This record gives sequence, C-alpha cells and structure tokens, in this order.
Amino acid sequence: MKPTVTCYQYLKAKAKEKKKNMVLTNYEQDIIAWANEQASLVRNKQFDLLDLEHIAEEIEDVGKSEQRELASRMAVLLCHLLKWKYQPDRQGSSWQATIKTQRDRIRHRLKKTPSLKTCLDDPEWWADAWADARDVATKETAIAYDKFPEQCAWSVQNILSEDWFPDLEYTKII
Repeated sequence: MKPTVTCYQYLKAKAKEKKKNMVLTNYEQDIIAWANEQASLVRNKQFDLLDLEHIAEEIEDVGKSEQRELASRMAVLLCHLLKWKYQPDRQGSSWQATIKTQRDRIRHRLKKTPSLKTCLDDPEWWADAWADARDVATKETAIAYDKFPEQCAWSVQNILSEDWFPDLEYTKII
C-alpha cells in the first residue's frame, strides 16, 4: 500500500525538484540577466533562490552611485565657479547656464535623496569634490593647479544660491 501524499506535500516536492534542476544566472557573467532574474525571484517569493550576498552589494552600490553623482555635479559646479572667478573676461551665458543647471540638479538630488545632505558636512567629500574641480579647471583654463586655493572658501549656501557668483573683481594670477 502506497502512503497517501497530500496536495501540499506533492507541490512542495515538485518545487524542490524544480529548484534542483533550475540553472541560475551567474552574477559575474551577466549582471543584467542576473538582476532581472533576482527581481523575478523576489516577485515570485522564491526567496530561497536569491543571491543574497550580491544583492546586498548591489543595494550598497546604489547609495554609492548617488554619492558619486552628487560629487560629480558639485565638481562641475565648483569648476565653473572657479573659471568664473579666475577668468572674468571669459564669463558668458554658457558658463551661467552650466552653473544654473548644476545648482538645480544638485538641489533636486538633495530633495529626492535627503540623506545625501550628509555629504555636504563631510570634509573628505568636499576635499575630493574640490580637488576634482581644480583638476578640471586647470585643464580647461591652463591656469596652474596650485594657483587655485587648496580648499574651497565658499559656503554651501553661496555655492547653491541661485544668484551668487564669486566676487567679480579680477583675481590676479602670476
């Protein structure tokens, strides 16, 4: 006589068999296919098949990506403010437009992701953004890197203010 198998036991056994035969996408081989597959597994509540270690890494990377975008936008803004200050004869609507756009996008990022505001209080983050701005300004102006201040002297409020620009008097560079 065969033992009686309930519907639940039957379905559980089938699912276990399917799991054994299932070939999951390798994270290192195709991250896009892997991500889509992981999303599908979550939606189908197949939590036991999830690649939790890589999912955790990807979640952390989302935050780092947001921080990199903010730093990049800030460096572009600071670079243009440096150029504005150190090359007053070249000030124009193009630089103004870039400055306005970067300010708007930075404010938008900070509004959408309030936790990014902590970057604005981080001296190391500022040092990196300022160094990047000096690097680009040096390349774009042919002004020596060491002619720009070592640290940003402008306040965050001024940098992000719609109508603030570095003093318009010419800063002599020797």
